[in-house]
Amino acid sequence: MKVAIVHYWWLSNRGGEAVCSALVELFPEADLFIHVCNEKVVRQSLPTNFKGQIRTSFISRLPGAKKHYQKYLPFMPLALEQLDLSEYDLVLSIESGPAKGVITRPDALHICYCCSPMRYVWDMYHEYLAGAGRIIRTLFPLVAHWLRVWDRLSADRVDHFIAVSGFIASRIKKFYHREAEVIFPPVNASEFSPEAERGDFYLCLGQLVAYKRADLAVEAFNRLGLPLIVIGEGELFDSLQAKAQPNVRMMGRQPFPVIKDLLQRCQGLVFPGMEDFGIVPVEAMAAGAPVIAYGKGGALETVIHGKTGILFKEQSVEALMRAVQQIENGEFKFSPKLLHEHAATFDKNIFKQRIKSFISQQQHFQTMDQQPHRQGDHAELMEKESVTQV
Repeated sequence: MKVAIVHYWWLSNRGGEAVCSALVELFPEADLFIHVCNEKVVRQSLPTNFKGQIRTSFISRLPGAKKHYQKYLPFMPLALEQLDLSEYDLVLSIESGPAKGVITRPDALHICYCCSPMRYVWDMYHEYLAGAGRIIRTLFPLVAHWLRVWDRLSADRVDHFIAVSGFIASRIKKFYHREAEVIFPPVNASEFSPEAERGDFYLCLGQLVAYKRADLAVEAFNRLGLPLIVIGEGELFDSLQAKAQPNVRMMGRQPFPVIKDLLQRCQGLVFPGMEDFGIVPVEAMAAGAPVIAYGKGGALETVIHGKTGILFKEQSVEALMRAVQQIENGEFKFSPKLLHEHAATFDKNIFKQRIKSFISQQQHFQTMDQQPHRQGDHAELMEKESVTQV
């Protein structure tokens, strides 16, 4: 069986890249197709048994693609359709940016693992537009309209959807009118230990972009006066650093060993944004840290209120402050061991088992559908039609 894995872009390691790497572990001889990538980062992230080829679309050959790849978004549908996948029996696409719109053989099986329908043309379109510059605000509405039409139609090229969470399955149903199996993404829960001595600080970890709402965390801890460490980079870093009081430490991007150490020692992870799933909260629980999360989106499927964390209902500074104070006042007590055990239910090995089982099941059904009718079945059908006509 010849396998192709299609990813959107790979310039850093986030949730979609973790999914891609786990799929390569299942299919080490698969070829990997990406619009644009940092090949050094990709090869360092892939398993050592990877034997396939890394192939990029024509987007990678455009000027400044690695830095300005998002500006080439209007060309990505065309780039996907130029990829020749005619030799592949199984195509696995990972969707968050454009990936699922490839053209496959009629008898090939195409399964899309959807981290999210493209946010910037669907549910977060107006938010994205409001934060864009004048030129983008002028041109993007035309581009976005065309992308929505293409995105909806290209969903019909997929045989089966897998959603990263029930929250995303509902969005797939809304935007694509398709059902989706829910398989949670892979988390390396065994990488973390819940036994380290806890410090006195809280942690906020993730990209510093508007929808992740790190601004709520910084402002809440400015008022509380409690120690907060913020890890991440992005467009809001400078403005958040300017607002941060001495008790809030902005550390920027950090390597995994530093992140692991801080997750294992923090009082809790502050997670104020609405995520499609949220791998970081599960990593925090694997490290024995409770999660203080906005109670919407993927957090509802990973955080158990009062047992593995606190869910606050309103996305505001005041609601976040009240949740932190509940921990400080001892209103909730959390067991690091129980937190770790809960996180283990999202482990990468479970993801791989479920993916493998789902693919095998769909291959079996497809084989049955593609088998020609036996002569006896055809004769029986003709006889029934004759009786009907009489």
